[in-house]
Amino acid sequence: RCSVKTKQLRSTMLFLRKVARRSAVAAGIASRSRIGGATTSLRLVQGRLHSTQAIDDGEAPAARLEISQASNMMNIGLRRIFTEEHDAFRETCRKFYAEHIVPHSGAGGEWEQQQHISREAWLKAGEYGLLGINCPEKYGGLGASILEAAISWEECMYADGSPSGPGFALHSDICIPYILHYGTEAQKERWIPGMCEGSTIAAIAMTEPGAGSDLQGLRTTAIKDTDGTYLLNGSKTYITNGWMSNLVIVVAKTNPEAKGSAAMSLFLVDPTLPGFSKGNPLKKAGLKAQDTCELFFEDVRLPADALLGDEGRGFKYLMEELPQVRRRPLNRPLRCPASTERSRASVLQQARTC
Repeated sequence: RCSVKTKQLRSTMLFLRKVARRSAVAAGIASRSRIGGATTSLRLVQGRLHSTQAIDDGEAPAARLEISQASNMMNIGLRRIFTEEHDAFRETCRKFYAEHIVPHSGAGGEWEQQQHISREAWLKAGEYGLLGINCPEKYGGLGASILEAAISWEECMYADGSPSGPGFALHSDICIPYILHYGTEAQKERWIPGMCEGSTIAAIAMTEPGAGSDLQGLRTTAIKDTDGTYLLNGSKTYITNGWMSNLVIVVAKTNPEAKGSAAMSLFLVDPTLPGFSKGNPLKKAGLKAQDTCELFFEDVRLPADALLGDEGRGFKYLMEELPQVRRRPLNRPLRCPASTERSRASVLQQARTC
């Protein structure tokens, strides 16, 4: 009986590996990585045809250890979902975080004291190609897949101290998709290239002091005037990237009399507009280097082309993108074990030197 179960298990595992390998081959992508200010083209192809053929022929593919088989999950070259090209991208990410993030992070570091990272770090991330990883190349991104984004998430946590300051994931994996999916071509060309190079830092403003993240309790309004412009009034709180933001996607009611989803719209708001002000970075118990602040709008006049998508469809857009927003916590199953592994490695290193 045990022999039969073992054979069934082996057969199932072989089938799953075969499907996974073929899926990886089908998902080949082209990308490029900017290293040290120079643009280096990388061909990021998920899977290898000869490996698939080897499985079809009953031969063992080139071995890549899974995390459970490795002595340290931070080792480069692990997991079958990745290829050598991904390993090269991982090395680029590791180099960036080690040289440009870690020296300024950590307890009592300059970023914790000022409660946000530097603009130079954002620009350097853009040079390395780590902003807008999934964004199409025509707008300045890498045009890569979720795998490359996941590598960047992991490497941030693998870095010494697992720095919490960079708000790159929200900027790249939440804010950019809103503009890509609902923005006009003019809006995409105006905002996204700067977001990919790091000169434009983005935030999304939903949470309010009296309502939290409950969109039904939204009080911020953007009332349309006779000349087609909108008058924005209200406030937002706990806004990640808010203090350094050059662009804020604001959720506001354009029809306060309407009930339900028809009342809300989204706007691309330039923080330099008159009436837009920012509170000081919030002091927090944790994530001290992460940029978080309050935003205030007092008769901010928005041009008609600041409207993102169609008026009254903001709630629909939020519901469509919330899986993407929730995917950011999906990176926590990657980030938390990575942070734990970094902590374990640091403890072991310290124990060996005692």
